[in-house]
Amino acid sequence: MKNESIGMQFDDDCPATTEADWANAFVCHSAEELHNEAARRTRGKNKNPTKEQVVIRYDADILSAFRATGKGWQTRMNEALKEWLRQHPDLSRV
Repeated sequence: MKNESIGMQFDDDCPATTEADWANAFVCHSAEELHNEAARRTRGKNKNPTKEQVVIRYDADILSAFRATGKGWQTRMNEALKEWLRQHPDLSRV
């Protein structure tokens, strides 16, 4: 079917939109506006880092157990490792 009023052709792969399709639509800003907003929200470089980002692999059951505790699971994992070091002071100085 061809829509003569706008010069577009619609088929099963590209159906015409309806009012219902647009009912929950929202305004999208230009790429420049989105970039500026993202830049404004960025915290910037940490001037006094107390943590170091690393890549490490854990067993799935360990991650699952910590993730199951909800938001803040990485902080709790960090605290568990600190506690282990307190319990093994001879290894914390290696």
